Amino acid sequence: MKGKCKPGTFRMLLPPPNVTGSLHLGHALMATIQDVIARQKRQMGYDVLWIPGTDHAGIATQVVVEKKLLKERGISRHQMGREEFLQEVWKWKQEKGGGIVDDLRKLGCTLTWDKEYFTMDERQAYAVNEAFIRLFEEGLIQRKESLVNWSCALESAISDIEVETLDLKGPTELAVPGYDKNITFGRIYDINYKIMNGSSDDYIKVSTTRPETLLGDVAVAVNPLDERYAKYRDQPEVLLWHPFREEPIPLIFDVTVEPEFGTGAVKITPAHDRADFDVAQRHLLRPIQVFSEKGLIREQFAAFSNQPRFEARETILQKLAEMQLLQETRDHAMQLPICSRSKDVIEYMLREQWFLHCQSMADEALAEVLSGRLQIVPPNFEIEWQRWLENCHDWCISRQLWWGHQIPAYKATDENSGKTIWVAAHSEEEAQQKAQDELGSYDIELRRDTDVLDTWFSSGLLPFSASNWPSEEYKQHYPLDLMETGHDILFFWVARMVMLGLKLTGQSPFKKILLNGIVCDAHGRKMSKSLGNVVTPQQVVQGASLDSLKEDLKSAHKSGILSNAEVEKSLKGLQRMFPQGIQECGTDALRFTLCSHNIKSHFINFDVNECYTNKLFLNKIWQATRFTLGSAERLNMPLHEIETMNQVPLGKWDLWILSRLAETLKMCNESFENYNLHTATGALKTFLYNNLCDIYVETCKKNINQQKPEGYIHCATLATVLSWSLQAMSPFTPFLSEELLKHLPQNIEIDLNKFHNAELEKEIADILDICQQIRQLKSRNTISKKYDPQLYLYGHSEGALETLKPHLYEMQALTLTTGIHLHRLEGNVKERDNLRVFSTAGHLCSFGISTNDLYKPPKGADKSASSQNLNEQKLQKLQADLKRYQMRMENEGFRKSASQEVQQKHAEKIQQLEIEIEKIKAMGS
Repeated sequence: MKGKCKPGTFRMLLPPPNVTGSLHLGHALMATIQDVIARQKRQMGYDVLWIPGTDHAGIATQVVVEKKLLKERGISRHQMGREEFLQEVWKWKQEKGGGIVDDLRKLGCTLTWDKEYFTMDERQAYAVNEAFIRLFEEGLIQRKESLVNWSCALESAISDIEVETLDLKGPTELAVPGYDKNITFGRIYDINYKIMNGSSDDYIKVSTTRPETLLGDVAVAVNPLDERYAKYRDQPEVLLWHPFREEPIPLIFDVTVEPEFGTGAVKITPAHDRADFDVAQRHLLRPIQVFSEKGLIREQFAAFSNQPRFEARETILQKLAEMQLLQETRDHAMQLPICSRSKDVIEYMLREQWFLHCQSMADEALAEVLSGRLQIVPPNFEIEWQRWLENCHDWCISRQLWWGHQIPAYKATDENSGKTIWVAAHSEEEAQQKAQDELGSYDIELRRDTDVLDTWFSSGLLPFSASNWPSEEYKQHYPLDLMETGHDILFFWVARMVMLGLKLTGQSPFKKILLNGIVCDAHGRKMSKSLGNVVTPQQVVQGASLDSLKEDLKSAHKSGILSNAEVEKSLKGLQRMFPQGIQECGTDALRFTLCSHNIKSHFINFDVNECYTNKLFLNKIWQATRFTLGSAERLNMPLHEIETMNQVPLGKWDLWILSRLAETLKMCNESFENYNLHTATGALKTFLYNNLCDIYVETCKKNINQQKPEGYIHCATLATVLSWSLQAMSPFTPFLSEELLKHLPQNIEIDLNKFHNAELEKEIADILDICQQIRQLKSRNTISKKYDPQLYLYGHSEGALETLKPHLYEMQALTLTTGIHLHRLEGNVKERDNLRVFSTAGHLCSFGISTNDLYKPPKGADKSASSQNLNEQKLQKLQADLKRYQMRMENEGFRKSASQEVQQKHAEKIQQLEIEIEKIKAMGS
């Protein structure tokens, strides 16, 4: 299996899990896929570098530590102060940070541990600062005011990926951080704006789901093609009276307004809405901010100042009603943006932030894929790549947090002239020098920005920062060969790695991108605490009682991670999903199950029951190996002395299992090339479970037990097949494979290409089909071995007899019969041979079974009725199959499009069905 010379290096980087978390199934899928690829590459002789690391996860970690402090000590970070709070976070990191690494090791991940990094370690921090400084000095990073996603609970801008969209069908009460009672969403309000200089009843009605933002309205917009407002189109200026600011605002015409929404007239609040911000820029309207960072109404709105935004909503509606401007309140389906970390309702806020200009870098990242230099697997994501990058917005990279990389930017003020600039530097001394050079003054006041960088910025540098960039040393391990991760972060992380890699190193950070799907539960639902369907890898590996699952939830509640309401929902979900708890499956079964799905599917439904079934499959391999080792011991046959199978006088079934092995390993190799790991696991499971354990081992037992010459050949074949297939299994099931391969020879020489025999496989497949039909009839009639079942085979022709004759020994073993007899089908054999049941078994033969006198037919049917019913059912099915094949052959389109080989196979099948139908009809006459 191993290459004779090293084909080179193969480099990957594990997407860094959050340092404070524990491994969840999404991580386990990703890590397993990468470990399987790494192990397979090592088997091929590659020198594999697989870089491990953990992410400081700015918002996630800060939120967890804040909840913990509030729960345990009743103190907020603001009360504690920045320095002391950061000490608490580092303490939490030291306590919890090793958990994720332990989980990865337990999963069997063969990472290059001496290359491990943490995104806040000294080396990473220097690389992050250097990247910021270079991009700043090139003019790509600028400080400006723009609209961002804002969490009032966190008092920070947040990334798009941390915004969840809640679909509301109508009025819905939600808990919002900072409010004692639930807030109702899912209503729309019609509000009148009075037209100035118009008649007393001249109003324009606007519809809004957010009346609290009315204070920041700077215009009302309608579509110029909307006939309802045609009379205002030709007027030089139409002004409306703002009821609270008591000043005029314009009526404007804009083609982006949807006439179908509400009344067709919309309020424009550019400081708190993305679309409105764009409209305001086109019409040169000045935004007016309504809310503070904490979500309170700002001071300038005297009647409402310092009211929380959703309390102010009620006050505003009340005052509008008093002014007779509130027309109607209706139920309304809507999408509500929620912060995934704080569960706060997102507010779009106009804030001064640091932005990275992305379009020029995005164009280069797009060119990498369009030119074919960078491949995305599966390729359908290339469309997504293009869609994102062709219209790539500036990236807000600053966060108003305390945990993270503090932005290396200093506001420098010339104390003489008052002139202010921003400089970026690694230290205050360096910033002082830069500011002096730029301002031409020695009297400089410096103040470092207190914000931190978006976590995605530091993780976007990892393909080169993890290998010690900006030192030239990074080039030894750059670029990576493969970046494997979930498709949900294609833009947030993967595209940004490519953009930053190209910009800062001049080279794409990897050659290929492999995207896996999102892990869901067995019913296709995303895993969430509120559904109680979250399963951790360790729970699957070790098993977990329902009580222990409940205890885990209660621990999360004690730590402040889950609220009372979330715990209640989760407990109900757990009861439904796992009434008996989770059965112990083991690490190998978990890995094998994860890879049994098409990893490139959009969603991957993980079923714990399927995992347990795979544990039983692996037990079967263990038993087959024990049987082989025990057989070798009984035969006094040293397996480790077997060097080659190429010249051994093998029987047909030995040749068959080696042919199946050859085909299976070929499928495995092809599946690795295309990252279709499920094809490899499927082929290995079929081979080891069905072909080897259920069939070949059963055909070997008698010869081995009787120590016949064939038994020695079977034992050598078993050892060979197990050795080669376990080596193929080892990337998926390393623990089982490593343990069993210790006892098996691993270097048996065999030219598998020469053993692949499609003709023999077809012959054996026909025999196995006959055996299956015999076993089904035995089972249906409850004929077990204690009734001494004798199998009578009746060949339909001399050719059929010749085909069946070499396989009688194996057929007896596979049908669990005590004797086997082969005859030509002639006359009424049923009465002659005193058969209990009689039927056809395909086109080659019919068969019957005789028993001893102990056998009694199943209750409710005598023997003839039981057999007759079966044959009538079989006849109906055969006739339906024949009709289907005949119709296909008569179809002109099929005759034109199907190949000669396919048409020939159809003709053969028709002929075989006609033979079997003729024989089964004769039984009833």
